[in-house]
Amino acid sequence: MKHITFVLAASFLFIGCQQAPYKNTLQGKTEREQIGVVSKLPGKILKIYVQEGQMVQAGDTLAILDVPEVEAKKNQAEGAVISATAQYQMAVKGATDNQMKQLEAKYSALKEQYEFAQKSYTRVKNLLADSLVSQQMYDETYAKYQGALSQYLAVQAELADDKKGARIEQQTMALGQQERAKGALKEVEVAEEATIITAPRDMIIESITLHEGEMALPGYTLFSGSITESTYFRFTLPESQLNNYTLNQEVQVKVVYNQETFTGKIIAIKQLAVYANITSAYPDYNLQESLFEMKIVPNDIEAAKKLYTKTSVVLEK
Repeated sequence: MKHITFVLAASFLFIGCQQAPYKNTLQGKTEREQIGVVSKLPGKILKIYVQEGQMVQAGDTLAILDVPEVEAKKNQAEGAVISATAQYQMAVKGATDNQMKQLEAKYSALKEQYEFAQKSYTRVKNLLADSLVSQQMYDETYAKYQGALSQYLAVQAELADDKKGARIEQQTMALGQQERAKGALKEVEVAEEATIITAPRDMIIESITLHEGEMALPGYTLFSGSITESTYFRFTLPESQLNNYTLNQEVQVKVVYNQETFTGKIIAIKQLAVYANITSAYPDYNLQESLFEMKIVPNDIEAAKKLYTKTSVVLEK
């Protein structure tokens, strides 16, 4: 029994000696801002390129989704763009070369008919004035002249339209159809890009919620992690110690597990709710006091990237 008592006493003494150096210092934790990567489309996880604990850079591919509907819609959209583009070009350019040749031949034939009808009408009109032809013949000749004139004017207008293209309203309508088709294709291309899940920022992958072959739903968090360049130190202090610290004050923070010291600046001091997490391992304050969170950002962000999240730190005096 005496032996057991001695061992227990020695153990408590050893633990007390370990904790003693930091008992009267302000203790905190290493923290980072959290970030989640979600899926925009429903699809099956085809391939995952990262693993938990891996540090990735912005733009790195994290996973690929298999969404068959996107490929089908892309083919439809590309076909619509080709069709609409051809319609617009036809509206702008007008008739083809062969169509123009046919129309010019028609114009020449109708022009000859009109000129012949005009000459016939002039002769019959003069003969009628001398009472050498009947009124019936004059009326028939005049009707043929008017018909030839109408056909001649119509082919003139048709030829002019084909030379300068379709009406501006038709061209605008065709252009609108083309832009609409291009917009639909762009929408599909954006959806196609969404099948490639990339890192939005430099981050450390902390958890992967799905595995290859599983179904991802829109808005579901596939990867969660922490932003590497957002490392900061968080301390909890009672209001009785507020006078010891001010905003923008430079302080020394020591990381417990590797004894590395960082110089940092106090960027925020805000009140905590009564149910908030307390970072100090040895809280020494009156229960009536309010608690405050103090946030310290290290000056050397690059060096702080290698620190583990939630590790203990102490504020050196």
